[in-house]
Amino acid sequence: MTTLKKTMVIGASENPERYSYLAVQKLKKHGHPVIALGKQSGKIGDEPIVTGKPIETDVDTVTLYINPALQDQYINYILSLHPKRIIFNPGTENNKFFRIAEANGIKPFEACTLVLLGTGQY
Repeated sequence: MTTLKKTMVIGASENPERYSYLAVQKLKKHGHPVIALGKQSGKIGDEPIVTGKPIETDVDTVTLYINPALQDQYINYILSLHPKRIIFNPGTENNKFFRIAEANGIKPFEACTLVLLGTGQY
């Protein structure tokens, strides 16, 4: 039995060609509760895309789909969520944020959420 992990997808998009869109769909298909956070509100299937920095609790994983230049504005917010881990998907690698996460007791991973889900390693 896989433990379900409440996951915040940062960089969520209504564009079905974006990896963040596919990640939200695949996380939901695997039964994980999802918070889709994007710069514009919308929907991915029946999952609303929220904007801003909503107050959330019990977030296990934050998975990033925004480039490092945009991440600075989210670092303190993500730290305030106290996730167990942050997944830096391809193209989002950020050594500075990686070290900040480690210093705050959060496990940073450079990995692909879609691959982790597909191989049962999520």
